[in-house]
Parts: sequence; C-alpha cells; structure tokens
Amino acid sequence: MLTNFKQKAKQLKSNLIVLYLSYSDPRVKWYAKLFVLCVVAYAFSPIDLIPDFIPILGYVDDLILVPLGIYLALKMIPREVIEGNRARAQELQSRPKNWFTAALFILIWVLAGVWISMYVYKNWVLR
Repeated sequence: MLTNFKQKAKQLKSNLIVLYLSYSDPRVKWYAKLFVLCVVAYAFSPIDLIPDFIPILGYVDDLILVPLGIYLALKMIPREVIEGNRARAQELQSRPKNWFTAALFILIWVLAGVWISMYVYKNWVLR
C-alpha cells in the first residue's frame, strides 16, 4: 500500500510539472492556461480552502480537489502538448540534483539565523 501511495504521489508531481510546462505552450487555449495556473498555484500554495487542522475535511482538498483539478486541466490541453511535455518532465526529474547548491543555500540561511540571533541577543537581551 505504501509503494502504491508513493507511486501515485510521484505521478501527481510529474503531472504538475507537465501542467507547468504546458502553460507556456502557444497551442494551449487561454482558458486552459488560466485553469492550469489556478491548479498549479493552489497545489503549491501553503493556503488551503479547508484548513488541515479540521478533522477529516482538512485533507479533502489535498486528496480530492488537487487531483481532480489536475485531471480536468490535463483534459483541457491538447494531447500532443501533453505528450511532449511529459517527456520533458521525465527528463527534468531524472537529472541529478545539485546537492552542493542546496547545501550552500542551507548554510547561508543558518548563518543568517545565527547572525540575527546574536544581534537580537546583544541589543535587546543584554540591555
């Protein structure tokens, strides 16, 4: 069951990348682009229609609305656009990750946090 869930999550992520790539294609109609923009923005947004802390209903949007939006958006886009962008999405997902760059960004954020903490401690706590 866990492997099936992981496979579905990977497919959902792949479809979001396909939608993102399809947005800039001139063969996609304006209303489909608008719907794709709304679906991708909602999928990546930290704000939900139904907050997650509400029991059971909180996850309805994540489990039903987002996949339904992706399904409908894929139906609005021409098949040849989807196939071309599906190949591009697989290529993007298979590229090696640049862990050095990720580590560099994390290091910069940690150093900034330490610097701000020291500044606040020296200027407000020690007074």
